[in-house]
Amino acid sequence: MSAARLWPAAGSIAGRLFISAALWSFAILLIAGVGLSTLYRRNAEQAFDARLGVYLRALVADVAAPGDDNRSEPGQLGEPQFELTLSGWYWQITRLDVEKPEIRSSRSLFAARLPRLSAQGVALDQMGARRGYVLGPDDVRLRMIERTIDIGDQGLFLVQVAATTQDVDGDITRFKLELIVTFILLAAALIGSTALQLRYGLRPLRRLQDGVAAIRRGEAEKLDGDYSTDLAPLAGELNLLVAANRDVIERARTQVGNLAHALKTPLSVIVNEAATEQTPFAEKVREQTAIIRDQVTYYLDRARVAARAQAIGSATEIEPVLAALVRTFGKIYRDRVTSHSVDPPSGLRFMGEKQDLEEMIGNLVDNAAKWAAHEIRIGAVRLPVQRPGERPALLIVIDDDGPGLPEGQREEVLRRGRRLDESKPGSGLGLSIVTDLASLYGGALTLAQSPLGGLRATLRLPAVP
Repeated sequence: MSAARLWPAAGSIAGRLFISAALWSFAILLIAGVGLSTLYRRNAEQAFDARLGVYLRALVADVAAPGDDNRSEPGQLGEPQFELTLSGWYWQITRLDVEKPEIRSSRSLFAARLPRLSAQGVALDQMGARRGYVLGPDDVRLRMIERTIDIGDQGLFLVQVAATTQDVDGDITRFKLELIVTFILLAAALIGSTALQLRYGLRPLRRLQDGVAAIRRGEAEKLDGDYSTDLAPLAGELNLLVAANRDVIERARTQVGNLAHALKTPLSVIVNEAATEQTPFAEKVREQTAIIRDQVTYYLDRARVAARAQAIGSATEIEPVLAALVRTFGKIYRDRVTSHSVDPPSGLRFMGEKQDLEEMIGNLVDNAAKWAAHEIRIGAVRLPVQRPGERPALLIVIDDDGPGLPEGQREEVLRRGRRLDESKPGSGLGLSIVTDLASLYGGALTLAQSPLGGLRATLRLPAVP
């Protein structure tokens, strides 16, 4: 399975659904990550505060114990960190009700002093203590809890306990990294599952698209297979539309055929009656009747082709048509044209009716054979699609080594009934018929100088994707 088939194309419905799902997943994971990180930090701080609170209560108990002996050596907390100089774990007791505050502290604090949270405007909590962050010795960030206790005549004391948060910060950092890695993996899993869900959920739409494309290419006549309940009505309506289109085309062909037969008989009667006389009037009738017959044939063919051009699902292989025409005209002009080269790529198909393709190429090959000295070359190529949504096209190029045409006369010969040389047989309608047929299919005919020295006719037609 290729990545192009797995991931939805940009700008498609699947692409929009995929992008919106990916963005929502990213937003939800981001919010969840921030929330979990904040919750973990809060819980870590609460656990750390609880540990500091144990030491604070022990100090408060030492200070509030009756007797001077009990208060003389507070701080026996059973924590070796309080004994190590500048270890990051400190306590400090300050007597506030004397003119010069008396300060006792842990050995770890050495000659430094702890700042007060009350001086920073930190409010009391429900337990009557203050909690917050301060800068301690060596500008190390500390988490501190302080509490003021009044023991009456024995004095007013401020008890503080502080400790570095390096261990807690390290735990929080590790948690964030693990959370990021986990959420990245989760996001990748969500995006992958979203792509698979879209691929599976939109598979009926792709089947419907492939079925319609097969009809357009002429590989199928209707949508076959079972579709989901929400797409089955659409598939049914498309089949009805294709059937209705074919019915319209068939009725148009029948009506054109009926009109041709209806006109054929009166024209034949007029021609036969005029043939019985050799007067100038009879000659004029024969002349005008021939013109009427050519014009009727031309416009009936044009109406017939216009109906076929709108048909859905018509496709014609290029290579067999070119090969058959070259064999036919090779026999007709074998006395003069000795070289016919055909080089079309296999698998190239014209999106239209076979008889229309035969008529267009047949007229061009016939015209080239009439004027060629010895050689005709016929080639076909598929044009690359330049822009998304552009209709595929093919070029059929016919070269001859005849006298060619001056640039100023090339547009003139494409007009209906124009013949620049009356010495060659024909009605002058061949190139104009090709032009009209090509335009009905959305194509065009252009004339240019051929590398062989004669005329190059380039026919642009719609190709089957």
